[in-house]
Amino acid sequence: MGFFDTIFNLINDLTWGWALVPFLVVLGVFFTAASGFVQFRFFKRMFMVLKGDDESSDPTKISAREALFVSVGGRVGGGNIAGVAVAITAGGPGAVFWMWAIALVGMCTSLVEATLAQAYKRTTPEGDYRGGPARAIMHGLGANYRWLAVIYSVCLIASFAIGFNAFQGNTVAGAALDSMSIPRIYTGVALALATGFIVYGGIHRIAKAADIIIPVMAIGYIAMALLIILINITSLPGVLIDIVANAFGFREAVAGGIGAAIAQGLRRGLFSNEAGLGSAPNVAATAYVKHPVSQGITQSFSVFIDTMIICSCTAFVILLGDVYVPGAEGIDGVALTQQSMVDHVGSWAQYYLTAAILLFSFSSIMYNYYLGENALSFLTEKPSAVHILRIAIVGIVFLGAVAPGATAVFNFSDPMMGILAVVNLLALMMLFPIALRLINDFRDQLGAGIKMPIFDPKKFPDLDTDASAWPDAK
Repeated sequence: MGFFDTIFNLINDLTWGWALVPFLVVLGVFFTAASGFVQFRFFKRMFMVLKGDDESSDPTKISAREALFVSVGGRVGGGNIAGVAVAITAGGPGAVFWMWAIALVGMCTSLVEATLAQAYKRTTPEGDYRGGPARAIMHGLGANYRWLAVIYSVCLIASFAIGFNAFQGNTVAGAALDSMSIPRIYTGVALALATGFIVYGGIHRIAKAADIIIPVMAIGYIAMALLIILINITSLPGVLIDIVANAFGFREAVAGGIGAAIAQGLRRGLFSNEAGLGSAPNVAATAYVKHPVSQGITQSFSVFIDTMIICSCTAFVILLGDVYVPGAEGIDGVALTQQSMVDHVGSWAQYYLTAAILLFSFSSIMYNYYLGENALSFLTEKPSAVHILRIAIVGIVFLGAVAPGATAVFNFSDPMMGILAVVNLLALMMLFPIALRLINDFRDQLGAGIKMPIFDPKKFPDLDTDASAWPDAK
């Protein structure tokens, strides 16, 4: 175990330690500039997906809205509650500003990777769609890069399906134990049964569940945060000033000053919204849309919801209260958010937050499972492999729930996600010219007065696309 810890720590240092975060930031800024700030130009169109304007009339297809909610459910998890608290504790209020900054840049990265995932998606024998970075690498870069797609797929299973699902189970069980004294074993059994029911229904059941759970989860949490903001509205300007002042080192809230604020804000922001990590495109590719860029815009909106709205809610709950003391040690993570809510509205808030954590984490479990299934389908088409994965996921969620701590999981999953992100970013760099062609095609159609642009594979004969995945082109 000591040997493996050394290897994983080395990988972690080589990726998250110094190279990956700057790489993600620089690439996001480059994509934003090269695409003409596309995430801001298409911002109004992001809200169209909520009305279902780009949905198929075929109820057997995954709609753009359902794909949005599945990806939001995956992005919105423990990181939005515990992760934001950790960022503020370690980086001060200024970390919140840098979380916002990386989200605005990451919106473009997410648009690019989701657009590519849609462009290279494949129709399955059942009539569904599968895609993601692995298939984009295979069909966009060619069979000579299959080894890169295999590395990506293995790391996706290891980090999300295994590592992060264990962590989500641990988060739910810990919150239930702390707030309601429910033993971990009971939470573990209930969570395992619910997980088994959902994952054995495949992507369609996951999408239908997300279409119900995510709006309830998000609206409820935002409503609570808005209530707390209204109660403390006179203190809000001071909090905003603190966020900006700490972000640029005018006020040092914690040891490390501006460096700690930038490091924690960028890292926790990237962990939360996953832009550029190559996870969400796997879900983006399942949706029926008329043009790849349509789903790219939708996934860009997902990043906005995750960080600019949900993470901000947690940040304001903490910073408007008296529980958080800059530079103090002790209370951290979920406990800081939980006690801050109690401080604002009373002891009932801890039960409310436990319910929110349950929904957040369960939606992430569904999302993480599908990422694993999609990656596994690239590695092997044997049906038995999917059944083994489903049984394994149920067991992993249970073990994560009953374990007293999940720190060891991060020693394994973080390095795997680091490799995953590096592979995805390398592919994005090489495939960006194609994404830019698709974005320009979308813009040209809008300029010609077409309200809902349609992708026609015949206009891109050099691309290895699946014509059957684009029935509207006919």
